[in-house]
Amino acid sequence: MELLKMFSASEIFAQVLGFFLLLFLLRVFAWKKILALLDQRKEKIRSEFEKIEEAKLEISRLKSDYESKMSNIQQQAEIKIKEAIEQANLISAQMRKKAHEEAQDIIVDARQQVKYEVSNAQEQLKERIVDIALDAARNVIQEKLTEDSDRKIVEDFIREIEKVE
Repeated sequence: MELLKMFSASEIFAQVLGFFLLLFLLRVFAWKKILALLDQRKEKIRSEFEKIEEAKLEISRLKSDYESKMSNIQQQAEIKIKEAIEQANLISAQMRKKAHEEAQDIIVDARQQVKYEVSNAQEQLKERIVDIALDAARNVIQEKLTEDSDRKIVEDFIREIEKVE
C-alpha cells in the first residue's frame, strides 16, 4: 500500500492513459506488421516441418530401395555361388573321369609290356634249356655211361635250370 501512496491519482491516470495510447498507436501502425511477421514465421516453421516430413519419406523410400537392391544382390550372389559350385563339381568329375581313363590306359600298356617281357623271358629260357640239354647230351655221349655219372649229369642239369630261373 505504501507504493500507492507514493503515486498520485493524476500520475496513475497519466500512466494508464499513456499505456492505452501506446497500445492504440501500436495497434494502428505496428499490430498488422507484427501479426504478419508472426504469420510469416508460423508459415516458415510449417514449411520447414513439411520439408522435414518429405525428407523422412524420401529417406524411408531410399532405405527401402537400398534394402531391396541389397536383397537382390545377395540373391544373385547366392545364385552365382551355386553355379560356380556346380561348375566346379562338373569340372572335378570330368577330371576324375579323364584321370581314370588315363590310369586304365597305363594299366593296359603295362600289362602288354609285362606280357611281352614274360614272352621274351620264356623264349630265352627255352633257348637256354635247349642249350643245356644239348650240352648235357654231348657230355653223356662223351663220357662213359655209368649210374653215378648219369646222376651227376642230371644233378648238374637241374642246378643249371635253377640258376636260370
